Amino acid sequence: MERIWNGWSRHTQPLPPSAFPLLEQRLGSPQLPPQATLQDVLALLPPSRLPEHPCWDCTPMTRLTFSRGQSLPDWIALKSGQPGRVPDAVAQPGNDDELRQCLNLAKEMDLDIIPYGGGTSVTGHVSPRPGQRPVLTIAMGRFNRLLRLDSENRLATFGAGISGPQLEAALNAQGYTLGHFPQSFEFSTLGGWVATRSSGQQSLGYGRIEQLFAGAVVHTLTDRWVLPPLPASAAGPNWRELLLGSEGRLGILSQVTVRVQPKPAKEQFFVSFLPDWRRAKQAVQQLVQQGVQASMFRLSHPNESEVQLMLSLFERRRAWLYRLLKLRGIQQAPVLLVWSVSSSARRPVGTIKRALNGAGAVWHSASLGRKWASKRFDAPHLRDPLWQAGYCLDTLETAIGWDQLERLRQTIEAALNNALTAQGQPVLVFSHISHVYPQGASLYVTYLFPYAGSAEQALDHWQRLKRAASEAIVAVGGTISHQHGVGQDHKPYLSAEIGQTGQQALEALSQQLDPDQRLNPGVLLP
Repeated sequence: MERIWNGWSRHTQPLPPSAFPLLEQRLGSPQLPPQATLQDVLALLPPSRLPEHPCWDCTPMTRLTFSRGQSLPDWIALKSGQPGRVPDAVAQPGNDDELRQCLNLAKEMDLDIIPYGGGTSVTGHVSPRPGQRPVLTIAMGRFNRLLRLDSENRLATFGAGISGPQLEAALNAQGYTLGHFPQSFEFSTLGGWVATRSSGQQSLGYGRIEQLFAGAVVHTLTDRWVLPPLPASAAGPNWRELLLGSEGRLGILSQVTVRVQPKPAKEQFFVSFLPDWRRAKQAVQQLVQQGVQASMFRLSHPNESEVQLMLSLFERRRAWLYRLLKLRGIQQAPVLLVWSVSSSARRPVGTIKRALNGAGAVWHSASLGRKWASKRFDAPHLRDPLWQAGYCLDTLETAIGWDQLERLRQTIEAALNNALTAQGQPVLVFSHISHVYPQGASLYVTYLFPYAGSAEQALDHWQRLKRAASEAIVAVGGTISHQHGVGQDHKPYLSAEIGQTGQQALEALSQQLDPDQRLNPGVLLP
């Protein structure tokens, strides 16, 4: 898969023709946004403030390539030909000694440093901020190998810049898996997963990255710090926990050791259709609290199921599906549940089906489940055709206890639906439960709005939407980020979650390890 300079990848999938009437009905006829060419953007880049050096590359194309992530503001900036600030140079070290040399040079030459993994951040982790110091981005893509596989202890050590497909290919070849499959799996990296506390789609069965992360080699500005992969320890606070979610503020990961397991003999995916959101949610809650051996439950509210089927199925196949569901008693948009079991055992499959049948399920489709699994990473590829059609798409995610989940969903959706009323702009909002726990669940919200007028207006509309949703999350008591980290976008809301004491302690730790605040300044902390 090949990344492109101003979007996700060259592998774009067309929208079904039937999607356009739905979008126009809900959002109106948009203005087509600008499509700046690569040459247009390169011509706008300011010259580098750094001299040529064997350790880094100052060419305009390299600086542009590593200048942005995948947030909607990143897209607006690049696609409209307004790239803003870009790094002055990009280093691409291939081993610890070269990385150490880059950090020492940055300190000597008074540079800010941005670590760059797969560039998939959607919360502003990798973009240079305004400041006086030149910026050196350190791209970790050459740290992309399996270094050790310890079969006896079920541990694997990788270079931190290894991508999801590279990691799984290396493990699968020896009969193992990590089982970490975030939406950004095609491009995101192991180091990025640790730095942002990532959660894979099948985290219910395999665990979030904090359960998988065992040890690391971390480079601070002054030292090479080794955290061994002990099975357990009571030797003071767990420093691995402090690295999780540190977003490059404490140091740069060069090696990561993770807990792996044998690749399951069978991965089974199913799509179930239910008529009632409340009963479906209750059934999933009971299943996870009973400890059923599933690896994923992904439950779409009817407002998302309708849009999802519209965007993914062509009209004839969708009409056939709705006729079948109507014959089985579902008259409106269904509640769509995708679930998986990562073993060949029949018992959990039967247990899950019986529980869902008790909640009114009318059909469990293994064929649609297999299709979902084969397309599980395709959602980001829809962003480009939507942009070209004049629609801006963004997502957010949060988590809260089961007792407040429905209140949180309604509050976020209402906030987004009303955020652009004064501007006369409609918003299309839909949600699903993406990860489940005995104590609660994660809510994943997608929203679309029409491109209007200019890049500045589009960015202003996004800021209004982001602020409204974030304030709604804080008001109800959800986390400001379940799986994408804090970055720049969530930073104003962090203290509401961890408290002033927690924020001050985190700032003090960052100051201790990085007194001049060179490491990813502006991310996570003020």
